[in-house]
Amino acid sequence: MIIIDYIAEGFKEAIRLLIGFDKEVYGIITLSLFVSTTATVIASLICIPLGIHLGIKNFKGKKAFSRILYTFMSIPSVIVGLIVAILLSRRGPFGEFDLLYTPKAMVIAQVLLVTPLVLGLTYSISKNRGKEIEKIGITLGASKRDIIILTMKELKVDLIVNIVTAFSRAISEVGAVMIVGGNIKNRTRVITTTISMMNSMGDYPMAIALGIVLLIISFVINSLIYSYSGED
Repeated sequence: MIIIDYIAEGFKEAIRLLIGFDKEVYGIITLSLFVSTTATVIASLICIPLGIHLGIKNFKGKKAFSRILYTFMSIPSVIVGLIVAILLSRRGPFGEFDLLYTPKAMVIAQVLLVTPLVLGLTYSISKNRGKEIEKIGITLGASKRDIIILTMKELKVDLIVNIVTAFSRAISEVGAVMIVGGNIKNRTRVITTTISMMNSMGDYPMAIALGIVLLIISFVINSLIYSYSGED
């Protein structure tokens, strides 16, 4: 009963933090959404046109490229974080920009994390369905650029699902942002890193509050995926 009461008190305090618009809690939520949204948008702007182009284009070594790309889709976030940290460290090639332990470094890490995912999903869809769209475009006298735009329009629903999936991975990952961000209070703390830290400290109310927010975000993301995929 003591454990149940302790958990219940944690939930009560968590609700109080959320309803009371606790500044620290909502600062963490805002930064999390900013970092993950920015990273997803940047990766999508680059990878969707590129993925469509590579998917419908025949080139030497396409099978090998596919295998490598699909492997990178599941790359561990800690490896991405380590690579970015080395590149941005003082002795690294980009150390002069002093980006390590800043939100910018976190965005960079998440861009690299979700780029293979967006590229791979887009590449797979366009490889399977893009050829037919390309044939229609060629028949209508479309240029290569017009074909990519036409393919994006025809595969709009699938691409939106891919983007939402990438955002879901970005908002829920902890390894990369912990390494490059450092989890600094009022500067680089996001939902996942704060939950991890609060759990280790035994400070459950804030961890539960942020956990509730993460669950809400996950519910919204899954609802969008189901609605756009046309499932009941």
